[in-house]
Amino acid sequence: MEFKKIDPRVTITTKFGEIKIRFYPEDAPRHIENFINLIKMEFYNGTTFHRIVPGFVIQGGDPLSKEPDRLRHGSGGPGYWLNPELSDRPHKRGAISMAKTPRDGSSTRDFNDNGSQFFICLADSSGLDRRYSIFGEVVRGMDVVDKIAAVPRDEYNNPLEPIMMTMTVKE
Repeated sequence: MEFKKIDPRVTITTKFGEIKIRFYPEDAPRHIENFINLIKMEFYNGTTFHRIVPGFVIQGGDPLSKEPDRLRHGSGGPGYWLNPELSDRPHKRGAISMAKTPRDGSSTRDFNDNGSQFFICLADSSGLDRRYSIFGEVVRGMDVVDKIAAVPRDEYNNPLEPIMMTMTVKE
């Protein structure tokens, strides 16, 4: 009997179109399992890409980004953190990694990864290598990522108009 290899694919849907993701299960199995579980619970639906740094990253996945208080965007998560799963895979354009956020509201970054926030690299970013848990890449929709990266934003790099997402997983 042959077993089918499970290769889940995720689609992030935004007002600009779809972003298709494939995973690196050999590099970050716990991060992928967490990401897929959150998608299945519809955790990400209605969250926004709350941080955009042109030429660097777009970031999303914060449940607080559903709230109108924009100063809180980027400080939330699911209530737990993940131990990093670092690899030698480079942070190239289209790479997807977990963000790090402070546990106590300070500006100090904790060594552990946020349980839900992630970012997509807009350009090769070797300074992130072996510091952030890379768990996948965009296989289609970098034009959508680029459209998101080009929107007007405030002094905190938060888009002036929310860019909400809905995620689905196909296994």
